[in-house]
Amino acid sequence: MALRRFILILCICGIAAPSMLAQRQRPKNQPYADMKRYHLGFHIGFHTQDLILTHSGAAGPDGEVWFAEIPGYAPGFSVGVIGDMAVNSYINLRLTPTVHFGNKDFTFVEQKTGEIFETSARSNYIMFPLDVKYASLRLNNFRPYMLGGVFASLDVGRKKGNPLLLKGLDYGLEFGFGCDMYLPYFKFCPEIKFCFGLADVLEKDRSDLIQEVDRKYSQALSRATSRMIVLTFNFE
Repeated sequence: MALRRFILILCICGIAAPSMLAQRQRPKNQPYADMKRYHLGFHIGFHTQDLILTHSGAAGPDGEVWFAEIPGYAPGFSVGVIGDMAVNSYINLRLTPTVHFGNKDFTFVEQKTGEIFETSARSNYIMFPLDVKYASLRLNNFRPYMLGGVFASLDVGRKKGNPLLLKGLDYGLEFGFGCDMYLPYFKFCPEIKFCFGLADVLEKDRSDLIQEVDRKYSQALSRATSRMIVLTFNFE
């Protein structure tokens, strides 16, 4: 009796399953969008810039020892274009040249006296990320994905003469995730990425500074590597 009851339940589930799945299925917008070999798009969004600072502990020309930190994050604006090539049904190769407009605020504190010095460095990055995108199966009009890759960037906003100067070139790794949302006329994709610079972007040659005493802030650091969080809204 127990075996018959179990078989009966399986038969009922087998008959009911297709109708239940059919109820969950909804009309798909742009059903052939992912079959394109190549497609273009653009994105806009926001980001925050950060640096991992390594202190040298060295005393400046007047014997002072300074330590620096970035006390807060100011949001910046990002805009770029998207070039996408489908490798197969799940993997895409993406090139997304992007311009990031932003700045970083620094607070220096002298070890003995507690004297505080504040400055900022504007950084407008032209970034060239190359990512591999891996997407899951499409569920109705949604398709989550994750991505990872490498980037190279050029800082066109730096200004010589600042107490702290960053190098113009950087490179690193990035990863993120997002979700393709299929609308009637285009795909809307909110996406978040985390970028980790690998190069030392601290400019140690400060021959641009006229007064020797102004170099103590650069001498307080031995290394700086970039970090960035980017939230974008893709239109494809």
